[in-house]
Amino acid sequence: MSAAAKPAAASPGTAGGDAVPVHVGIIMDGNGRWAAARGLPRALGHKAGAEAARRAIEAAAEAGIGWLTLFAFSSENWRRPADEVHALTGLMRLYLRSEVKTLVREGIRLRIIGERERFGPDLVRAIDAAEAATAEGRRLNLNVALSYGGRAEIVAAAKRALEQGLDPATLDEAAFGRLLSTDGMPDPDLIIRTSGEQRLSNFLLWQSAYAEFVFQDVLWPDYEARHLAEAIGEFARRERRYGVRAA
Repeated sequence: MSAAAKPAAASPGTAGGDAVPVHVGIIMDGNGRWAAARGLPRALGHKAGAEAARRAIEAAAEAGIGWLTLFAFSSENWRRPADEVHALTGLMRLYLRSEVKTLVREGIRLRIIGERERFGPDLVRAIDAAEAATAEGRRLNLNVALSYGGRAEIVAAAKRALEQGLDPATLDEAAFGRLLSTDGMPDPDLIIRTSGEQRLSNFLLWQSAYAEFVFQDVLWPDYEARHLAEAIGEFARRERRYGVRAA
């Protein structure tokens, strides 16, 4: 596990009780199907998905979750039709321009993980500015995964280890975790995927080694605070062992 390795929400061998996960990751899935079911362009599905993300951020902050990571744009999404990619990047640009003041006011710190340079210099500057403006936020740490892929992240970390000439004898899990884009962040306690699909899709592969998974049969644009509460409730009922055998 990475540097801030073991989640603090529940101890091995104990029931979660009413524990709130420290770090929640969400694979926001179903925008396209939501739009198709309504005879709308996929771009409007993504716009509705952005509204759902806003609700989820607010709900996470209200629930006392310390870290929230949203999977917004995967490295594989670049292979989608050009008009859809254009719509997605346009939404990112709009969000960065319109929401930063709200994030600052609400005490939410924004960080972007993934290959941000692929979005071009204008969007990279907007990302850098948003991260700087929200850096003092303490209420919620919001990570947004953009042009992100778990395998690519692990490969990039391995390359850094080689470039830094790290001694293989000293390269343990904690040292490797510090080479990842999530350095300094706790590993996720809970991974949620919407739309009924049940797979990770290359999301936080290293970091999710001991995460609990909750799959919810709701399309992302329809996601409400109650759905997050249901996932947290399911998490609280789990017995987390981290590979330790129950007594």
